[in-house]
Amino acid sequence: MSNLTLHQRIEKLEARNTKVEGDKAWETSWTRRLTVMVLTYIVVAFYLRFVVHIDPWINALVPVIGFLFSTLTVSLMKKKWIMKRKG
Repeated sequence: MSNLTLHQRIEKLEARNTKVEGDKAWETSWTRRLTVMVLTYIVVAFYLRFVVHIDPWINALVPVIGFLFSTLTVSLMKKKWIMKRKG
């Protein structure tokens, strides 16, 4: 068993919980979604413009919209899955 006192163990657990809550908040935040969408758009636009040599500005929206729908759908499916598991 560890040499940590009960108080130290509680502090360690609380610190871990704070980190996990922050990570969870980031994963579900619109800031993260928008960041991924913007970066995806930029990468796809450059790829379409300089590799495929087509006008990318509208075509680059396809994966961005796909990402947005996937995040919205995954959240909904996760809620349904959790409700089903609880019985």
